[in-house]
Amino acid sequence: MTSVTDLREVVDVVIGVDTHVHTHSAAAVDARTGGVLDEITVEASADGYARLVEFANEHAALRAWAIEGTGGHGAGLTRHLARREEVVVELDRPQRPRRRNGAKSDPLDAIRAAREALSRAKFGSPRGSGDRQALSVLLAARRSAVNASTDAQRQVFSLVIAAPEPIRERFRGQKLPVMIRTAASMRLNSAWDTETTTTVVVLRSLARRARMLAEEAAQHEKAIRVIVRAWRPDLLAQPGIGPIVAATVLCAWSHPGRVHSEAAFAMLAGAAPIPASSGQVTNRHRLNRYGDRQLNRALHTIVLSRIRYDQATQTYVARRTTEGKTTREIKRCLKRYIARDLFRLLEHQHTTA
Repeated sequence: MTSVTDLREVVDVVIGVDTHVHTHSAAAVDARTGGVLDEITVEASADGYARLVEFANEHAALRAWAIEGTGGHGAGLTRHLARREEVVVELDRPQRPRRRNGAKSDPLDAIRAAREALSRAKFGSPRGSGDRQALSVLLAARRSAVNASTDAQRQVFSLVIAAPEPIRERFRGQKLPVMIRTAASMRLNSAWDTETTTTVVVLRSLARRARMLAEEAAQHEKAIRVIVRAWRPDLLAQPGIGPIVAATVLCAWSHPGRVHSEAAFAMLAGAAPIPASSGQVTNRHRLNRYGDRQLNRALHTIVLSRIRYDQATQTYVARRTTEGKTTREIKRCLKRYIARDLFRLLEHQHTTA
């Protein structure tokens, strides 16, 4: 679908779908006129998906589906259509015009989704399943465990600061990792008052929770490493790329052909330069705050690692610094170059396989 510039050239009908947790609303829109042919609302279940296909069959054989949220509420429907080899256009968020008098309904949103697909010059296919979806699930679980573990460690630190002096004395001079081990192994003393006893009980609970979540995150990282090594080991051979960064890049890229160019991949990563100058000459660019922020964070991690350990990157930074570039501008340039190299690597590997 990435090579098609107009859906009207290849289909007769576009089925727009507005997805929700319990129901999906669909509208069949004529690809030539944009007129609404029919509407339907079904349950978000296997029977509902089958009914949607029957609904589409009643209107056209040459059709495309425009689905909002193919990785969320529309994931089940997207998988169902993929098994039937249907053409699916991914719509993250339709560019909806201002609604007159605040008009909104699920059928209206389905119609807008179909018409949005008809108006777009470039199309994105839904992210793949299989290894890509497994990595996505593991990354989400690991991120949740890391964040919760960090919160628990911060709470331990704060409690130690405000703890009764006999308890504080046991932690004096310790770094946070040692504090966690000390707190997790603390025992109660019958001579303590209620405040001291309660503080120790909570400290021990938080410390053990932090350690348990850290172990869980480590297990998820091992599983991520196994999948990445089996799927794209060439990514791990690149400087500054570990299993978490590689998994994040693979989840955003998904499969060959989904992102139509290296420029589009850079825009997806929020690494495409945005002009910030006025006048006849543009010589400054500002931070791009759009795109996939997890992918942008992965690129940032690669940049920091290469600046510290990669000689070629260090030479580049020194040269650009002498040219008057700021540290932020240099990092933005590096992100753009890395996005280009990663895209070429991902697409080329598939071509030569």
